[in-house]
Amino acid sequence: MEVKCSSLSEVRESIDNVDRAIVALLAERGNLVTQAASFKKTTDDVKAPSRVEHVISKVTALAQAQGANPEVVERVYRAMISAFIEAELREHCFLSENRGKPEHA
Repeated sequence: MEVKCSSLSEVRESIDNVDRAIVALLAERGNLVTQAASFKKTTDDVKAPSRVEHVISKVTALAQAQGANPEVVERVYRAMISAFIEAELREHCFLSENRGKPEHA
């Protein structure tokens, strides 16, 4: 959905609205990443370079189909995936260290 703005303040307000939606989606994605950590056995499973490239390929195709700049989308996704992998590695480490321990020890 393309928004046509008639002033800089309208552009900024629209960007703020998009930012709110993006942050909500990042929170949702982050929750899923945290859940994924519990299903992965090794740190290599977390890093999963072939999965990263699959996602990059998929989102750059989506970018082209939706009229977004594929280069920008790729750069944003690579940065986002890198940050999520770091978070997932921390979660995976925490889970690995606490497997088999009682919940309230």
